[in-house]
Amino acid sequence: MLRSITTLICCFVLVTSCQKNDDGDNNNNFIPDINFDTFDSINTTLPQYNDLQFPGGSIVINGFGYNGIVIYNTGNTYYAFEITDPNHVPSGCSILNVEGTIATCNCEDGNSYSIAGGGVPFDGTTGQYSLKPYFVETNGNVIRVYSN
Repeated sequence: MLRSITTLICCFVLVTSCQKNDDGDNNNNFIPDINFDTFDSINTTLPQYNDLQFPGGSIVINGFGYNGIVIYNTGNTYYAFEITDPNHVPSGCSILNVEGTIATCNCEDGNSYSIAGGGVPFDGTTGQYSLKPYFVETNGNVIRVYSN
């Protein structure tokens, strides 16, 4: 009986002392968390969202996130990212320009990121962060992008 209680206590201590691994989190001090939800506003049958109907298509939408979001169609799913450079204090130059599958900031270092590659920085980009991702759900032709 004593052995069972000791084993139970040891298991409890081990389980409660484990910490969550935050290595995959993209939280940083540069981009504040902005709560938003596009709800049903992104319908790919509408002309302004037509590019999202095709693999490799992307679109930048202002008015959501901190400085706007980019949505990218991989062919199997959609990615959505903040268009603020995650490795700069937000400023006029840290808003990313999106051309094709590359997002580049206008600051002197010219950080650039692969939208198609999950927001990872290209070689030569200074800083430790990838693009800030947002959650994406699809329901037929409607895409919902939201933050926590």
